[in-house]
Amino acid sequence: MSVIIHKDTKIIIQGFTGKMGTFHAEEMIKYGSDVVGGVTPGKGGQKHLDRPVFDTVKDAVKNTGATASILFVPPAFAADSAMEAADAGIKTCVAIVDGIPSHDMIKIKRYMRRYSRAEKMTLVGPNCAGIISPGKSMLGIMPGHIYKEGRVGIISRSGTLGYEAAQQLKNLNIGISTSVGIGGDPINGSSFRDIIEKFETDDETDVILMIGEIGGPQEVAAGEFAKENMKKPVVGYIAGLTAPKGRVMGHAGAIVSAYGESAIEKVEILKECGVTISKNPSVMGDTVKSVLGNI
Repeated sequence: MSVIIHKDTKIIIQGFTGKMGTFHAEEMIKYGSDVVGGVTPGKGGQKHLDRPVFDTVKDAVKNTGATASILFVPPAFAADSAMEAADAGIKTCVAIVDGIPSHDMIKIKRYMRRYSRAEKMTLVGPNCAGIISPGKSMLGIMPGHIYKEGRVGIISRSGTLGYEAAQQLKNLNIGISTSVGIGGDPINGSSFRDIIEKFETDDETDVILMIGEIGGPQEVAAGEFAKENMKKPVVGYIAGLTAPKGRVMGHAGAIVSAYGESAIEKVEILKECGVTISKNPSVMGDTVKSVLGNI
């Protein structure tokens, strides 16, 4: 079984009939994902891409049996869309949306506390590339052709660095079990720690590649978790070695404000936790290959 999604995962698109929802729904369908319908309020009962459109997520889940959704809605509506998905019984929701206010993300995370661990929806993102289990299913916006099926798990804050790693691994004839883009915002639905814990229990993953960047404590928290709880090797790359302290660099979360948040500090702490560090982005694939050779 793949991490988070698999070939039989039934997917709905929230914001289905919009320009971006339509484009990426077509790409997911071409890849082989089981897109069973979508949601656009006011357009329920129509057909789009030869699939049913519903007014609410609850109706979509009831009529299609969907367990996963992906958000292509304006940032102002994203919080309500994610909470609606949770209430409708969706198990995995990917928020591609960029520009969701941090206050709205706090609202979502607080709202999710009403659910038990077993019932709680897995929220990935926002501002992310999504999830792909190569050869099985894609719930995101990544270029599917660069991903080879295999046994390396990828977690990345950066979508493009995740793509770079996938292409490097493919060039080395190394495949990926699942790649998860957790997003670059300061507050996100799933952290590095959340995802590496899933990879640790996944029979189809042998090595985890964690691609982080400056700002926030998530990479360090994941490293400390790996040191205490994981048997599988973790490879890490931290972007931003030359970034000046106190300045936002690209992602909204990429700002160093405390000890342990700069790239240099994160690298040192991760090394102490037993994480193998890739010294620059051009050798992420080679670093993973060397670790695989030692298993």
